[in-house]
Amino acid sequence: MRSLEKMNDAIAARVIDLFAGAGGLSIGFERLSRCPFKFVWANDYNKDAADTYRRNFDCEVVDGDIVTILEEDVDIIPQADIVIGGPPCQGFSLLNKNKSDDPRKHLWTSFMKIVELSGASIFLMENVPQILSTPEGKAIISYAEDNGFKVTKEILSAADYGVPQLRRRAFIVGSRHVDPKEFFPPKRTHFNPERPIAESERHLYIKNPQPWRTVRHAIEDLPEPAGTEIRHISHPLDLHFGRNPTELSMKRYRAIPKEGMNRFDLLERAPELTPECWIRKTKGGTDLFGRLWWDRPSVTIRTEFFKPEKGRYLHPSQHRPITHREAARIQSFPDDFKFIGSKIEIAKQIGNAVPPQLAAAVAQTVYAIFNFASNEDEILGEAVV
Repeated sequence: MRSLEKMNDAIAARVIDLFAGAGGLSIGFERLSRCPFKFVWANDYNKDAADTYRRNFDCEVVDGDIVTILEEDVDIIPQADIVIGGPPCQGFSLLNKNKSDDPRKHLWTSFMKIVELSGASIFLMENVPQILSTPEGKAIISYAEDNGFKVTKEILSAADYGVPQLRRRAFIVGSRHVDPKEFFPPKRTHFNPERPIAESERHLYIKNPQPWRTVRHAIEDLPEPAGTEIRHISHPLDLHFGRNPTELSMKRYRAIPKEGMNRFDLLERAPELTPECWIRKTKGGTDLFGRLWWDRPSVTIRTEFFKPEKGRYLHPSQHRPITHREAARIQSFPDDFKFIGSKIEIAKQIGNAVPPQLAAAVAQTVYAIFNFASNEDEILGEAVV
C-alpha cells in the first residue's frame, strides 16, 4: 500500500455527492479530511435533508428523485473528478433481505450514470455491509469493471477511525487510472483497548493508534436536557432536548439503572413492567431497551434513536433516551453543523448519515488516489511533449 504522507495535496478535486442526506460524507471530505475537495453538485430526494446540506455547504443542491432528474435533464450534471454517495440502504438491509423487488436496490444504476455523465475518474459508494454479498453488490462491481474501473471493496468499522460508535459500513471504490487497492482502505487510527493489536495486524494501523473513543468522550460534558422541542439557542444545546415519557416508561427506566442493562434485566427485575411481546420473545434483541455504557463506543445510531424500545439508546446513567445532540455527537457531527427540519426529520438525517470522522479517513485515501493519478498524468504529458 502506498503512503498517504508522501502525496502532494495542491490539486483541488471536484466532487459530486449523491443521496447526500445531511452531508455526513461531504463534511468528512471537505472539512475534516484537510484535503482540497471542491463540491460542485449534490442531490437528495428528501427536501429537509437537502435544505440541511444547503445550509452547511457552498454547493448547488438539487432535491428530488434522481431517476426523474436524469430522465428530464442530464445537462444539469456538472463535470467532476469524483462521485461519492450512498444509494438508500434499506433495500439491502437484513430487514428487507427477502424483498427482491425493492426499487431502492437499483438506484446504484443512477449513481453510475452520473459517474459517466460527469466524466469522473473515481467513485466511492457506501452502504450497509450486506450489500457486498448480494447480487446487486456483485453487479455494481462487475458494471464498474466492465466500464474501465479498477475496483476494491472493504467493510470498515467507524470506531477504528475515532467515531465513538460500533457502526460498520461497506465501501466500494473505483478508479480509472490507479488500482485503489494501493491506497484503500485507510489505516486504522484507533483500536479496541480490550484487545491488544496483534503483531500480524500492525500494518493495518497508523504508527501510534489511540484507544477507541467512547460515549463518555462524546457526551459527558453535556448538562441534563431541557424542554421537549428544538430550541433557538446556540449549539450544542439547541438539539439537546428531552421527551415526555409516560409514568410507565419512567418506571421501566428506573428498573434498569445500571449501564449495559437491557430488556432481559427488566424482565428479571420487574416482570410486571415488561411488555407481553418481550416476555414471549426469549431470544435475540439484547440491545432492545438497553442502556449505553459510558466507557465503550455506542451501538449503531439509527433513525429512531429517541425510542429506547428500538435499541440500546438509553443514557448510561440518566433515566431517558439519548437526545438529538447526543446522537449527533456519537455520529461525530461537529456541534456547529446546522440541521434543518422537524425533530423527526433531523433524527432521520442524523441516523442515516455516514459518520463524518469515518468519512474523513476514507476521503484522505480517495484524495491520494486522485492526486497520484493527476501527478502521473502530468509526468506522462511532459514526457510526450
